[in-house]
Amino acid sequence: MIRIATVLLSLALAACASAPMRTGPAVSEAAAEAAQQSREVALREDADWTLTGRIAVSNGRDGGSGRLEWRQAGERFEVGLSAPVTRQGWRLSGDAGQARLEGLDGGPRVGADASDLLRTATGWDIPVVALADWVRGARAGALGPATIHYDATGRPARIEQGGWTIDYRWPDAASEPLLPSRVDARRGEARVRLLVDSWGET
Repeated sequence: MIRIATVLLSLALAACASAPMRTGPAVSEAAAEAAQQSREVALREDADWTLTGRIAVSNGRDGGSGRLEWRQAGERFEVGLSAPVTRQGWRLSGDAGQARLEGLDGGPRVGADASDLLRTATGWDIPVVALADWVRGARAGALGPATIHYDATGRPARIEQGGWTIDYRWPDAASEPLLPSRVDARRGEARVRLLVDSWGET
C-alpha cells in the first residue's frame, strides 16, 4: 500500500496547493480527470485491502443495517455483515465468477454471480463486484463507460455508471489514506450506504 499512499498523498498536496482552505480556484475538470486516472492505476495495483464500517441497504420496501467487514485480495472478496440488534450474521465470499453466501436459514447458498445470489436470497440489490471499485472512489472496471463529477479539490463527488449513481464524502486532505469516508449508491429504489470507520491492508 506504500505506492498508493504516495500517489494519494501527492494528489492531496496538489489539491491543497491549488485551493488552500477552499478559497483558491477550483481544480479544472481536465486536471481532475488526469489525477483520477493516475489514482485508479494506483488503486488497481494495490488490490489487497480491508474496510470496516457500517452499511444500510433498502429496496424501497424492506431494508437492513449492520456492521460491515470487507476483505479484498485481488478479485477475491470476503464480506461479513452482522446485525447487533437481531444478532444475525451473514458472510459472502467469492470472486467475479462464483460466490457463496452463509448465515441464512437452510444453509449456505452458492451461485455464479454475487449480486444475483444476494438478490435472490435477500431481495437486496447490491452490486458487489462493482462496489469493490466504487467504495474506493474509482470507476468499476466491469461496467463500461462512466461519468464522474468532481468536487472543487478534484476528487470524485459523484460517479454515474451502469444505471447506478454513487455519491461520495471524503475526509480532510490531511487524512491518510485518502479514501472515501461515506459512499451512497442508488439505482431506482435500491439503496446502499456505507460509512467507513477504517481502511487497512490484507
